[in-house]
Amino acid sequence: MATTVRRTVLTLPAGPLGPENPLPALRPLDETHVVDERDRAALPRDMARQIGFQPLSTVLPARILDGYGRERTPTALDAIVIENDRLRATVLPGLGGRVHSLHHKPTGRELLYRNPVLQPADFALNGAWFSGGIEWNIGATGHTALSCAPLHAARVPAPDGGEMVRLWEWERLRDLPFQVDLWLPEDSDFLHVGVRIRNPHEHTAPVYWWSNIAVPEGERTRVLAPADEAWHFGYERTLTRVPVPVSGSVDRTYPLRGEFPADYFYEVPDGARRWIASLDEDGHGLVQTSTDLLRGRKLFLWGSGAGGRRWQEWLTEPGTVGYAEIQAGLARTQLEHVPLEPGAEFSWLESYGPLSADPLTVHGEDWAAARAETEQRLAEVLPRADVEAAHDAWRPFADTEPGESLATGSGWGALEVRRGKYELPGTPFADSTLGEQQQPWLELLDQGTFPEPRRAVPPGPSMVSPHWRDMLETAPAEPLTEYHLGVAQWHAGDRAQAVRSWERGLVLAPSRWPLLRCLAVAAEEGRQRDRAADLYGEAFDDLCAERRDEDEAWTAAAAALGREALEALLTAGRPAAARSVWAALPPAIRQRGRFRLLEARLLIAEDDRAAARAVFDEGFEVEDLREGAQILDEVWAGITDEPLPDRYNFRMRPER
Repeated sequence: MATTVRRTVLTLPAGPLGPENPLPALRPLDETHVVDERDRAALPRDMARQIGFQPLSTVLPARILDGYGRERTPTALDAIVIENDRLRATVLPGLGGRVHSLHHKPTGRELLYRNPVLQPADFALNGAWFSGGIEWNIGATGHTALSCAPLHAARVPAPDGGEMVRLWEWERLRDLPFQVDLWLPEDSDFLHVGVRIRNPHEHTAPVYWWSNIAVPEGERTRVLAPADEAWHFGYERTLTRVPVPVSGSVDRTYPLRGEFPADYFYEVPDGARRWIASLDEDGHGLVQTSTDLLRGRKLFLWGSGAGGRRWQEWLTEPGTVGYAEIQAGLARTQLEHVPLEPGAEFSWLESYGPLSADPLTVHGEDWAAARAETEQRLAEVLPRADVEAAHDAWRPFADTEPGESLATGSGWGALEVRRGKYELPGTPFADSTLGEQQQPWLELLDQGTFPEPRRAVPPGPSMVSPHWRDMLETAPAEPLTEYHLGVAQWHAGDRAQAVRSWERGLVLAPSRWPLLRCLAVAAEEGRQRDRAADLYGEAFDDLCAERRDEDEAWTAAAAALGREALEALLTAGRPAAARSVWAALPPAIRQRGRFRLLEARLLIAEDDRAAARAVFDEGFEVEDLREGAQILDEVWAGITDEPLPDRYNFRMRPER
């Protein structure tokens, strides 16, 4: 059959994503992949330089997604199927362009770990993320803020005369447009993926990219890559060079042989072909290869320990096969960001497909022979020169204007193109995509004023780049303008000026709680615990006077501000004030897992450990438990010396 592209609907049991958190993400980035500055001196100079190159301090202007749940219901998801007589790829454009499935027809094998559910969890830079398939991570160290966001998608002519699918969006953390072109040449066993990131600005931009491939794990599944060394990152926040495959008397190329979750960034020699494969006990599995620009390769494993197994259940459901991740990126490690010069672009081609190799050699003790066998089999089914040729053939098509629209992303790209008057062939950001969230910023752009709301509502998203900050500074100093200006100044590192802007806005603000909350965060960051507690208490009281509990946006605001206020008051040692906030929360919010945990903390502060223990005994699930978080251990230790129950054990590193 000729290659076809069609729309379909995929139905999965899915947890609800819920609304955005309306509070601007002012706090430092909560990312576990961090290396202390003093430890960088021992790293290669180029690696240390790129680790220190413009790391994010916050996820502004993105909003946090923390309102999701774990009660899954059958949910219809728009999907795009790309198919020839060998492969069928299923893509979810509304969820970051995730490749949900890659099915090899001749063997009937699913090449990816295809998650049977869609369960949001707190792994993305801005919160909600889900496991499985192939994801396109752009922005900064971590899972992209677009993990659960819609991308633009359309049909585009493919280099071989058929059709391909283009995905594109404006990545807001780094203010960069990108595209992902997927096509299946007729009779091919490999899905080709052309990727391009452009820098339309007049300044150098830090770029991050890692293609993340979930593959089934098994007792005899082995991950192979062309390397004899790797950089190991555990959740102790250290980066150390280790031998491959055996480290600490354990063969780490088998994902289930490690105890705790860990990253292994392979040291692929210069000039070597870029590839990584996951092969089962019979030597069958998936291989990913690329042109040389995509230099990095990585294995992430959950390990066999109780914490890793608990996370696997959390992200899917008990009784399903677990997974590991094999990845490919622009740098050697995921802690690095690569400079992209003004007006320049990065482009490369990746290929994904089935691979079979001799199992005795693949699983033998001779690592060099196992690697050579795998690379030889790859060379037979997809020579390195063919990948280079496919990239060369695709590159002229990257500028081709899309045809039939298959999905619509956000309006932020259209706003930026309108402001910057950018010419971006191949990735149009049409004015028709501008929506409600962009309208006030469009008015600021066109008329020089930021509109005040007609009624009390939680503020919309802020814009923080220098261009928008300049426009806010010259706009009339209305309270909402001062609020957004302060957010932009805070993002730029001008904390004192941000506080002044928020204080100016507070004088005439009809709705005070958004500004009070910003000032509370500033006080917290300045280690003024008592002042932060005072401001949070005042902000929450003001919100309660305005809120309408039947409105989703107000419920999200009450939950977000209530949580922060409770944490600040407990930190300041004010359990009575925290109890007042707790009592004022809507009952439905108090029943959420995060708030049950806060209730246990409140009861400990009130010296009622028996009641706190009863909360744990009754059982709860913290829906937005953060990757690497130790909060469950810490609260439990405040109640009892007994071992942490298995249901609360999400440890990603050894106990200290």
